[in-house]
Amino acid sequence: MTELTNNPKKILIIGAAGGLAKIVIKQLLTAHPNIAITGVDPRKIRHKFDTNNDKVQLIQMSYTRSKFEKLFRENSFHAVLHLGRMSHAGVNPKARLAKRLDLNIMGTRRILDLSLKFGTKKIVILSTFHAYGALPDNPVFLSEESPLKASMKHPELLDIVEMDQIATSWMWKNSAKVDVTVLRPCNIVGKEMANSICKYLKTPLMPLPLDFNPMMQFIHEFDMASIIVAAVDKIPAGVFNVAPKETISLKKAKKIVGAITIPLPISLLGPITYLLNKTLFNIPNYMIDYLKFPCLIDGQEILKHVGNDFFRFKTKETLELIDT
Repeated sequence: MTELTNNPKKILIIGAAGGLAKIVIKQLLTAHPNIAITGVDPRKIRHKFDTNNDKVQLIQMSYTRSKFEKLFRENSFHAVLHLGRMSHAGVNPKARLAKRLDLNIMGTRRILDLSLKFGTKKIVILSTFHAYGALPDNPVFLSEESPLKASMKHPELLDIVEMDQIATSWMWKNSAKVDVTVLRPCNIVGKEMANSICKYLKTPLMPLPLDFNPMMQFIHEFDMASIIVAAVDKIPAGVFNVAPKETISLKKAKKIVGAITIPLPISLLGPITYLLNKTLFNIPNYMIDYLKFPCLIDGQEILKHVGNDFFRFKTKETLELIDT
């Protein structure tokens, strides 16, 4: 594990325009006042921070190798937080397949190789529990050793699975030179999040499976940000599921959030969601399986490093605060 306390260090955050990155930056500034943070994203970064110095530098830039290499060469980053995985949320996710493959797969390779080349000591990669796949024969809880099967049924998830596998295999190959921590969180929800599950939970009149009610896991965006910050100097190299111990049924979760629902047989849910996506919503097609079958992850391993009482928010409170 790396140390941030002795000397001022520089941290690079990739995907800095995202809501989770905004919270991570705020928590880093509080936990480590002496660090300098550089955030990059091809999207416009609109975040503002209460700082009277140059501790935070936010740059809108494409993730090309030449621009990345110049950034690494000029800064000697102590740690790199890769929070820039491109989401599948969109009216037509397949239309963005080439862009996702470049960012999630090739971009991850660039980040890892340049980190090694320029002496980075710690890399944190944000993956997702979606890589496991929502399958009817899943065990009650999936461990970090469980196979990543998401792309078997949904080829559009290949970039998620391959990004995770690239990071994991690279981690073991270069473990003597760089500490790499791969995080596979459950559903991250909160007012700063614009992911598919938040859209599904909050959108009024979103169809709900009548004949399925899987158990699910939710983590508050602040708790997830705290895990990422802890991963910089408290969580060792390795692959870690991130989820609270609590589980909740889909129907109960929707009820707590308070959105109006339309119960439908699962056979109609896919076609109805497809039609609604053409007009109002942005729910990827693969999410139908996550509304049918449980995909619960065992998050015990990471608690060995952060403590059993690390998570601040209980599931009910997490869902109640999703819009506030």
